[in-house]
Amino acid sequence: MDAAGDVGWEPDVLGAGFERMTLPLEPDAQGAVVATVVRYVPAPARESLLDRVLRRRPEPGVAAGAAVLYLHGWSDYFFQKHHAEFWHRAGADFYALDLRKYGRSLRPGQTPGYITDLKTYDEDIEAAIAVIGADRPLILVGHSTGGLTLSLWAARNPGRFSSLVLNSPWLEFQGNQAGRLAIAPVVGLGARYRPLERLPSVDLGFYTRTVSSRFDGEWDYSAEWRPDHGFDVHPAWLNAILEGHAAVALGLRIDAPVLTMLSARSSLLPRWAPGMAESDTAIDVEIVAQRSLRLGPLVTVLRLDGALHDVFLSKGQVRERAFAELERWLRGYAR
Repeated sequence: MDAAGDVGWEPDVLGAGFERMTLPLEPDAQGAVVATVVRYVPAPARESLLDRVLRRRPEPGVAAGAAVLYLHGWSDYFFQKHHAEFWHRAGADFYALDLRKYGRSLRPGQTPGYITDLKTYDEDIEAAIAVIGADRPLILVGHSTGGLTLSLWAARNPGRFSSLVLNSPWLEFQGNQAGRLAIAPVVGLGARYRPLERLPSVDLGFYTRTVSSRFDGEWDYSAEWRPDHGFDVHPAWLNAILEGHAAVALGLRIDAPVLTMLSARSSLLPRWAPGMAESDTAIDVEIVAQRSLRLGPLVTVLRLDGALHDVFLSKGQVRERAFAELERWLRGYAR
């Protein structure tokens, strides 16, 4: 279990088996800043009488003895209980991190999700690792922008983790490198002179429609912490993202095995289309698949037909295949 034992943990909003700990961070221009780590600690499974008589013990999972640290994406937070349950069955201790100004860590008066440099999240990640402890293999799992953030951290921290699992990581701008290079100077000027200016929204709510139980999806979550049309976008935040994309394009040389999981196709359209319910409506999966090969010398790219932007929020059959393929990959590379 974590290095801090049970001190500082309290019940989490996800209910039985989930606990959270608030991690104080250095304040910024908007005041006090915290991150929040969530852990999954279900009640021990009851051993059957037959197992006790025969002294049978369950086979160790593919991630037995490891710890997992999950990082959410943009306009998001950790709510995927079934993801934690998968890692528990695999034998790992599961932790998720709500970054500063996201989800459980968002405080009144703060600009949701706002950051000017993705390196700032190093403090959040280090605080979480201090709670988890460094005495066992660490598997990093990142979704979307969280995948970009963890990829950059991993490149700066060789030897501190055993593997990196990326769930639709946002590794390149949707308009590809040419589009990024075209807008980067303009965004950079905005970041310098009008960092908190509100930019036009690019989230039309299609992704929410595919995942939320209030619409066509099956998942329940907080609309305050995960708004239908995402958080407001600001020049300084977008500049930080573009700088991250530029670093990936140059190559990161991550020294551990990497798995990138993506949908088979994207649907980046201005109007709703039925195919969006079985594709990625947030990133260009083709360019991200290419960028994944720039992460390090050992990268596996898995394409899942019918997957959504969060492949583990896809329809049941697709979701089950995603977990099965992840387990198969873990058997070969996780340790």
